[in-house]
Amino acid sequence: MQMASCLSAGPNARFAKLAISITISLQCVYVATNAYNRNEQETRVDKLVSMEIFVAVVEAGSLTAAAERFDISSAMVGKHIRSLETRLATRLLTRTTRRQSLTEIGRQYYEQCRRILLDVKEAESLAEAMTAAPRGVLKVTVPLTYGVEVFAPAMTDYLNAWPDVSLELDLSNRVIDLVEESFDAAVRIGRLADSSFVARPLKPYRMRACASPEYLARAGTPRTPADLAQHECLGFLHWGREGVWRLNGDAQGESPLRAGRFRANNGQALKVAALRGFGLVLQPEALLAKEIARGELVSVLEDYLPPGAPVHLIYPRDRRATPKLTSFIDFVIERFGA
Repeated sequence: MQMASCLSAGPNARFAKLAISITISLQCVYVATNAYNRNEQETRVDKLVSMEIFVAVVEAGSLTAAAERFDISSAMVGKHIRSLETRLATRLLTRTTRRQSLTEIGRQYYEQCRRILLDVKEAESLAEAMTAAPRGVLKVTVPLTYGVEVFAPAMTDYLNAWPDVSLELDLSNRVIDLVEESFDAAVRIGRLADSSFVARPLKPYRMRACASPEYLARAGTPRTPADLAQHECLGFLHWGREGVWRLNGDAQGESPLRAGRFRANNGQALKVAALRGFGLVLQPEALLAKEIARGELVSVLEDYLPPGAPVHLIYPRDRRATPKLTSFIDFVIERFGA
């Protein structure tokens, strides 16, 4: 009956029904293709996330530490690792209740993943460079005393100028591998050992010798480095040789001194001791400048102080200049440039 109806309807009706049938079929193919493409895209995204988590597990040392870094459960971290191992048909990690270690394939896969993730970060930086305004997170490492007394106070001005930039400031005397630990820039004091970085000179890091007015009234004011042998000198434990200060004016450039009753591995602690009249202190000008300006400490031996140590802002030579890094470099050079 249906066939007869279709035949009696004529060729136009039959053509219309055929067109509808083809349209429905094409729509089904389109939906199926889109679903496949979405699944493929999600698989690629999941694979990249899994690689990132795998690298974090290796570098953090455990699934739990990696889970904390990504704010997910340890079970989810394990799921990502198993997904990679299933996809690769091999074990990447050997895990026991006490420790985990990389298999040989896992070690090679880890190195490749690191390179891929660095390439992804580089691609993101390149895309970011195409935007007009600086934005994103800047990671910078600065020596402790210089960072606290000089650098950090100025960073609020930089952040006020660029509200879309966030700053992670590592204040420590540890020499950080900028590439290995994904830092954008660093301030280094002293002679640079690695010429593979771009180095922009900043104002020198000068030392000052001083004491409280009370101490000088009691013990007298040293006029030459030789006078230090008659004074209480607060010792800094990080310097290579105890019992000497590196000053100009004597043959060896090292002035023997009488060690004071207080020594420390922290300049702030030595400054406090000097303020309380315990002796002379030799520390960076950045640490002592405010107290000298207020008259709480008195500068001595100014004609014998050594030249300031060189200070540089460094960053990787092959790092593409993003707006956030360019704006940061410009600010630092304007504020602290030599």
